[in-house]
Amino acid sequence: MSDPIPPQQPYTPPYTNTPYTDIPNAGPAGYPPPQGYAPQGGYPPPAGYPPAAASSGLSTNSAAALAYVTIIPAIVFLVLEPYNKIPLVRFHAIQCLALTAVWVGLQICLTILAIILHVIPLIGMLIGLVHLAVGLAMFIGWLACIIKASKGEWFKLPVIGDFALKQAQS
Repeated sequence: MSDPIPPQQPYTPPYTNTPYTDIPNAGPAGYPPPQGYAPQGGYPPPAGYPPAAASSGLSTNSAAALAYVTIIPAIVFLVLEPYNKIPLVRFHAIQCLALTAVWVGLQICLTILAIILHVIPLIGMLIGLVHLAVGLAMFIGWLACIIKASKGEWFKLPVIGDFALKQAQS
């Protein structure tokens, strides 16, 4: 059985019988490098095109959603220059910090209440269920904020959202 594709032969210019083997940076088969080829950087951009814009690496929507992951990205986005100028990212970072403060405050209050009322059997169990329900509601709200921020929406939580919007506009 014969091979359907013949082996590659080195390019030889017309009217000569020698391949380009003496050219620096020639390909492995002795092909000449194309005109305008820069060996270290590939092809240069065509003349007349503006240089590529420097990218910050994150889109606005992904930065807004990432602000909710922990309070660290929210603080970073409020401090770093390109992100603290973008209203959507600024709003979601401030809303994340406010949501975290409310969440921690509620958990502390419910824990103190559970410690105080733990001696009453039925009320102690009821406080435990309330503690669980508040944690679940806060988790669902946090997840909704991430999803809405990744879509680029200005999703405001009931009380926290108004505060965050006011702070983001100032």
